[in-house]
Amino acid sequence: MTGVSTITADELVVAPVETGFWTRSRKVGLGLAAAGVLAAIAFGALATSQTARFTLSEDAQGAALAIDGTVGAILFGLIAAAAGAAMFTDRWFPWLLGVGIVAFVLSFLCWQISDAPAGQNFMPLVNIVRGTFLLAVPLIFGALAGVLCERSGVVNVAIEGQLLMGAFCGALVGTMAASAWVGLIAAALGGAFISLLLAIFTIRYLVDQVVMGIVLNLLALGLTGFLYERLMQTNQAKYNQPPHFGNWEIPLLKDIPVLGPALFRSNLFLYLALILVVVIHIALFRTRWGLRTRSVGEHPTAADTLGVRVLGLRYRNVLLAGVVAGIGGASYTLLLYSFTKNMIGGKGFIALAALIFGRWSPTGALLAALFFGFADQLGVYLGAINSIIPSQFLAMLPYLATILAVAGLVGRVRAPAADGKPYIKG
Repeated sequence: MTGVSTITADELVVAPVETGFWTRSRKVGLGLAAAGVLAAIAFGALATSQTARFTLSEDAQGAALAIDGTVGAILFGLIAAAAGAAMFTDRWFPWLLGVGIVAFVLSFLCWQISDAPAGQNFMPLVNIVRGTFLLAVPLIFGALAGVLCERSGVVNVAIEGQLLMGAFCGALVGTMAASAWVGLIAAALGGAFISLLLAIFTIRYLVDQVVMGIVLNLLALGLTGFLYERLMQTNQAKYNQPPHFGNWEIPLLKDIPVLGPALFRSNLFLYLALILVVVIHIALFRTRWGLRTRSVGEHPTAADTLGVRVLGLRYRNVLLAGVVAGIGGASYTLLLYSFTKNMIGGKGFIALAALIFGRWSPTGALLAALFFGFADQLGVYLGAINSIIPSQFLAMLPYLATILAVAGLVGRVRAPAADGKPYIKG
């Protein structure tokens, strides 16, 4: 037939239309406006007239963006309030929300930096950006693992276990082989092992996917904890002193202000994470494999009738997700640390939140991971300048950011239609 066009399953999804005065944009705008006014009043009152400096280098020297602490706290608070008020137009929601959040954070920082002890009233932007990317690396890998699974119709709550097993295998095998590269391969296989169990029990035996993910997290925690006590604690030199990857500098790009030293004088894991975001995004939305993956995640029965091997594709993608998450886990033990019990500390669940916040998209997951990484790095920075905010609260920052992002900022999002639903071939 002529004049008939085909559309994808994603295009069939129509976002619910909000009716009435209090749309989502206006609700969020009201909250942002109130937060901005509160910031202008409270942070402005608490800030001092000492200059708050945002240096473009790694220390207090060199060029800097400077502003009076009190003026900055009030000004940026009012900007956040204005962005919230502008959201009542129901236009430019993402941009206004981004401006409002950044302005609120800057208002808070003007207070904190101006109130810091003498000699510490500056924020080195290079270190902040570098720390943000470094802390976001395992979240990026974990979120990408979630994208691969959930776009295929399999809920991946086992990201925490995949990261942990990757970290353990990377440290153990890397130490025994005296090779970071061998450790990296072992980490990928360790993550794939957890994914294999997830695939077998959820795809073959139809076990509830969320329950199975939680069980696998506990399995990884118990298994790595047991082997850590039996092997690594008894002989640290033989089993838990992995070699580490160094930093790789990219000529020319490394000299870009702020971003250059932070992003292009970095490590293998960051480069690999950014490459994987691009590769998976292109593969997911521009290739036959991606079309089949999305069709399996949306309508597996229709995909099956068109000749797509639904179960086989799910198996392959879940295993691939385990490899990706395992490499992310290795970023802990083959970059900075040796292995310790439960060293992931819930970051797998934050990666799962980044997946949702990023709307099941590789690029969205990257931005969400950077958001959570910044929250984590901000806590580290505030602790370094002896902030009056309790250290326990600072440690909660990434988790609070997760709750606010998923509960308050995501709004109405739709997972792939077949996500979490087992497929029984007729």
